[in-house]
Amino acid sequence: MTDREARHAELAERYLPDALVERFRERAAVYDRENRFCDEDLAELRERGYLELFVPREYGGPGLGLHEVSRLQQRLAGAAPATALAVNMHLMCTGVVQAMFARGDRSLGYVFEEARAGEIFAFGISEPANDWVLQGSRTVAEPQDGGAYRVSGVKIFTSLSPAWTRLIVHGVDASDPERPELIYGFLERSAPGVAVSDHWDVLGMRASQSRTTTLDRVPMRADRVARRLPPGPHPDLLTFAIAANFQLLVGSVYAGVARRGLEVAAEALRRRGSARLGAPLAEVPEMRARIADAHMAFLAVPAQLDAYTRDLDDLVDHGAGWPLRLVSARLNAADAARRTAETALQCAGGGGFESGSEASRLLRDATAGLFHPPSADAARPMYAAALLDEP
Repeated sequence: MTDREARHAELAERYLPDALVERFRERAAVYDRENRFCDEDLAELRERGYLELFVPREYGGPGLGLHEVSRLQQRLAGAAPATALAVNMHLMCTGVVQAMFARGDRSLGYVFEEARAGEIFAFGISEPANDWVLQGSRTVAEPQDGGAYRVSGVKIFTSLSPAWTRLIVHGVDASDPERPELIYGFLERSAPGVAVSDHWDVLGMRASQSRTTTLDRVPMRADRVARRLPPGPHPDLLTFAIAANFQLLVGSVYAGVARRGLEVAAEALRRRGSARLGAPLAEVPEMRARIADAHMAFLAVPAQLDAYTRDLDDLVDHGAGWPLRLVSARLNAADAARRTAETALQCAGGGGFESGSEASRLLRDATAGLFHPPSADAARPMYAAALLDEP
């Protein structure tokens, strides 16, 4: 075992020991069946300091990097995908600040202080009919005296809805029509004008409770404004850090789902038998070929995530090549999750089609990977342009 792998094993034992992982796996089925939030999982993760993984040592945290957190999230997602996806959004916010710190921008240190104090952060960027994502917003940011804002808009897929206390959002300040600004900052759950929907009845990832959040002139304090940027594709460290942490941490969740899909498939083939052949299905060539193909396709996914998370931690400058890498890692992980989950369902047979089976739940959870931005259709022009358009 290399020093790096020994370190990952040490972190897994500290934050996600086997007994805890099994409790999460057992509760995942209950959360999914009852369509309720992962309260108990979140409480146990908080108790172990999991929500502080990115907090630097100088702020009293363990100071992990993205590579280490990605590995932990893959392990968590293998037991409880929806819990991992929900917690991802808090980790993404703290991971953004950690990436900015590593590159010399210490302006958002209060995020670490609040995370240590028990605040839970969530991601309020996704909006209905906004395919600009980070480069634009349908949310309105009205300027107030002293650099503060009032924020009004609708944010969708706000994971951790029952629990978050801080929300990173963006909105457009169009008070000067000639020079609109895209405002990024943090809102407090206790502020007036925040309304969280109680509706969340979806196909998969049910325990994430990623409900819609409506903002009605919610105050954003001046000292919680993180950036004022021109709308459109303007490079900035904050938006780079958001994109990097979002894509790679979401990819980590689906990599964990994909790995678990292979395990469930293998368990099913060892357990089931062929009456016609008088042998376990694990010895049937067609079944072996099916799981082999899924395994081969999967192995590239953790390798890609390992490479890019290490590069981000090591401050490697891929320049304009970063978006290609980040989006590819997440899309490939989501594709692998759906493929291995479908393989698990095929290997499980008719029993796997029961809504309460793990194979069925994995496939439903994996389907959520179709909805994270950007979609494959939205991303393809970027990849074609990198090869075909004039520099």
